[in-house]
Amino acid sequence: MNRVLIICGAGASSTFLALRLRGVARSRGLDLTVEAGTRFDLDDRLTGTDLLLVGPHLGAEFAELQARANDAGVGAALLPDTVFDAGGAEAAADLVADLLGAPQASTDRLTVEPT
Repeated sequence: MNRVLIICGAGASSTFLALRLRGVARSRGLDLTVEAGTRFDLDDRLTGTDLLLVGPHLGAEFAELQARANDAGVGAALLPDTVFDAGGAEAAADLVADLLGAPQASTDRLTVEPT
C-alpha cells in the first residue's frame, strides 16, 4: 500500500481533497492510504509517506517543500489550481497513479511543476 500525503495551509483544502481522492482510489482499485496535513506538520508526517501532493495555493513555497520531501526520500508534486474543481479528484488520482507507476483510468493528467 502506498501512502499519499496532501498538504495545504490550514488543512481544510487537503482534508476535502483527501476524502474525495480516497473514494476515487477505492473505485479504481488503487491500494492507497491518503492523508491530509498542513505545511506546519510536514516534517512529522513525511516518515512512511511515498508521495507528497502540495495544494496549489502553496505554489510559492513548493521548491522548499519539495526539498524537504526529497530529503526524506519522498516524491512531491504541486497540484494545479483546477484540483478543487469538478473532476479534480479524478485528475489527482491520475497523477498519483502516474507518479507511483499504477495504471490510470483516464488520459487527463495533472502536471508536476518543474523545480
